[in-house]
Amino acid sequence: MCGLCGILGGGGHWTDGAAAEGDAGASAASRRVARLTRVRLMNRVLSHYGLRLADWQGSSYVLNGATGRTELVGDLHQVWRMAEQMAGRACDPLDPALIERLEREDLNHRV
Repeated sequence: MCGLCGILGGGGHWTDGAAAEGDAGASAASRRVARLTRVRLMNRVLSHYGLRLADWQGSSYVLNGATGRTELVGDLHQVWRMAEQMAGRACDPLDPALIERLEREDLNHRV
């Protein structure tokens, strides 16, 4: 099966939370806001590795590299795997240099 068919036919991933499973209390708008929030937070980390993530129609993600390479991925687990391939190194969200940069950004936004 091609990657696109796998993404279009895939079910919800645990990272999408209970709302992806049809939680009656979660509206489509709140699920969309939660997904876009995840993308925004992921981009804070991925930018450290020269990568950018975008939502694709609420069902997949588009991962872009600094060289122009683009990959369509189905869930956040796949985002990490593909990010490491595209970056050519491990993408460690606990990297001390990354954490230091994120803390500096947070301090700058508070001022």
